[in-house]
Amino acid sequence: MDKNQLVEVRIEDFTRDGEGIGRADGYTLFVKDAVIGDRVLAKITKAKKSYAYARVEKVLEASPERVEPLCPEARRCGGCRFQEYDYAAQLRWKKRLVEETLGKIGGLWDIPVRETIGMENPFRYRNKAQYPVGCVKGEMAAGFYAGRTHSIIPVADCLLTPEIYSTILEETLSFFREYGISAYDEIGGEGLVRHLLIRSAFSTGEILVCPVLNGETLPKADEYVRRMREISGVRAVCLNINRKKGNVILGDRTVSLFGEPYITDFLDGLEFRISPASFYQVNPVQTVKLYREALAAAALTGDEIVYDLYCGIGTISLFLARAARHVYGVEIVPAAIRDAKENAKRNGIGNVSFYEGAAEDIIVRGYFEEGVPCPHADVVVLDPPRKGCDPALIDAVLQMGPERIVYVSCDPATLARDLRVFNDGAHGRKYSAVFAQPVDMFGETAHVETVCLLSNTQSKKKESYITLDVEMADYYRIKNEEKNSTT
Repeated sequence: MDKNQLVEVRIEDFTRDGEGIGRADGYTLFVKDAVIGDRVLAKITKAKKSYAYARVEKVLEASPERVEPLCPEARRCGGCRFQEYDYAAQLRWKKRLVEETLGKIGGLWDIPVRETIGMENPFRYRNKAQYPVGCVKGEMAAGFYAGRTHSIIPVADCLLTPEIYSTILEETLSFFREYGISAYDEIGGEGLVRHLLIRSAFSTGEILVCPVLNGETLPKADEYVRRMREISGVRAVCLNINRKKGNVILGDRTVSLFGEPYITDFLDGLEFRISPASFYQVNPVQTVKLYREALAAAALTGDEIVYDLYCGIGTISLFLARAARHVYGVEIVPAAIRDAKENAKRNGIGNVSFYEGAAEDIIVRGYFEEGVPCPHADVVVLDPPRKGCDPALIDAVLQMGPERIVYVSCDPATLARDLRVFNDGAHGRKYSAVFAQPVDMFGETAHVETVCLLSNTQSKKKESYITLDVEMADYYRIKNEEKNSTT
């Protein structure tokens, strides 16, 4: 096949990134903007020896699961590729994605995968947006990058974010244009404004606005603050300084222009302080569901020692601490540990301790209060980044030998890879997966989070999770829900 060639193809599945998969003349085609069940005329954009990339030129026969996208920029932007795919079908596909990935990569075909926990409304759920700022046709613009490029698609109102964000974005761009403030040019490294970061707290309505600058100051900063303060909900205006080349959005220094350099949000009765650089789940409604699933899987009775080994700012740790004897949280990012300690203090939770560093080093070298290498743990919770767990951390957890492990994953592929290692039986300890629970945190996209429970098959305890059926997790889920409903 050649570039620009037109090919008729039936779409059979999606890639993990949400591109349609079809086959024609011995080629595998990855077709942007196609939906499972479509018959399309596709235009080849890049051809390889045995596969090609393409985009939909015309839908010849629409899938019964194809819907009209709500956003006029859905195809160009590519930030939410599933807008043309029925939401119920999205949830079914995400369950199948987890099942097939665990099987194909991990060899774990027998793990029960539950129905995906979805949203009531898969729009307006993001509490954070990072808009790249640049020039489009000679005029300053902001929006999102087109897929696989750094070409900005101006988006006046992203339907995944609160409506007020479009007001903030429009007023910010108007201010920049009025005072001749330049946009950053990635190629030349010149220009002032790189991004506009907006964060909001859904429970309190507080909003933080933070331009990211390739410089130290913002001209007419007082006027910018005045305009932002006129927008309902804005409680903090900051500047983040990032003068480094590259695609990392935030720099190391943040300057407050108005209010405190953070906003406050509540999750399930817990209070969290959110700064521009804080790691905080972007979908607060689904986050509560996700963490309750993790808590149910942990099956805590109040007497357990728990280790949260990618604790971030302590969100899961504090959820767990309300039902455990003590929780130890570990995170390699210093700012996150500072936030975690502050969040524990703000919530009056004393049975949690936070440590800065690589978890595998801290565990093996015995930096915890017990001062014993590979200290005792009843439950270990893992919530790693997309790259999954460091092999050294898995080895350290196996040496600890907890009764059960709760793995919260944002990538089924690395989850499958790591589960296979836990199942191999290193250090004489083998962990079998009891179930996997997909949770849709990012509606209209191909991403899925998964809570997976692993049980120590060598445990001598009668209450070991491997001797219990899956209904036991449901018991703890119901128990926690009843407790939450009365508080």
